[in-house]
Amino acid sequence: MTGIQFVTNEKGKKVAVQIDLKKFSEIWSDFYDNLLMKKRAKEPRESFESVRQLLQKKHKLYA
Repeated sequence: MTGIQFVTNEKGKKVAVQIDLKKFSEIWSDFYDNLLMKKRAKEPRESFESVRQLLQKKHKLYA
């Protein structure tokens, strides 16, 4: 496949990939977003209401 190259180790095992970002930038963006989502899946969450109150307290949200 053009625009994609695999990097192999001394045993010929694929260990990395190089992607032509001009050609595959949209796919890379989706892939990267998915990685971030999985990495952050177990991080604590805040409710919408608590974030809204914090922003109002800091005068960054008026309502």
